[in-house]
Amino acid sequence: MNRTLSLLFAGTLLAATQSNSAPLKEGDSIPDVKLRTETNREVSLRKLVAEKPTVLIFYRGGWCPFCTRHLSDLVGIEQDLEKAGAQLLAISMDQPSKLRETPNRDQLGYRLLSDSEALAAKAFGIAFQVEDDLVKKYKESYQIDLEAASGQTHHILPHPAVYVADRNGRIRFAYVNPDYQVRLEPAKILERVKGFQP
Repeated sequence: MNRTLSLLFAGTLLAATQSNSAPLKEGDSIPDVKLRTETNREVSLRKLVAEKPTVLIFYRGGWCPFCTRHLSDLVGIEQDLEKAGAQLLAISMDQPSKLRETPNRDQLGYRLLSDSEALAAKAFGIAFQVEDDLVKKYKESYQIDLEAASGQTHHILPHPAVYVADRNGRIRFAYVNPDYQVRLEPAKILERVKGFQP
């Protein structure tokens, strides 16, 4: 990634550090929020998690190269997660139609879900608002249109995060980092899943 684009994303980091959110932590219960699939079907996060232990990945959107790199890296643990009886769900602010445009979407076997209204990000305490001047710079200088991506005008993004929840919806592991460049390694996620009995 070139230095100019790195500086652009650093601006988002500055906006993120101004957030007063209190992320959910280990031992908390996941909220019962509604998300949307790539085909725009509404689904309950609680119902999805009740099916099997779940790894929840919160990422900013398909426009973010750090996010898409992490999504691709997660492919390497998909089979091991399945063997451990767990599922992987990735949640972003992208509206359903944009989920299908995620780079390398055809290589990702797991589900991508839309939180375009920021209900889940807020409920998990990981939402922050991008300042208006940065929203404008994204669009005019780098052709990153946050409103077109989400279909909303709230300019909210989630801090990148990883949650592991059991079938009862209890959070068994939580990782939130406002530094957009730092993502939890897939091997460490797998380690956490194998570390508890479903």
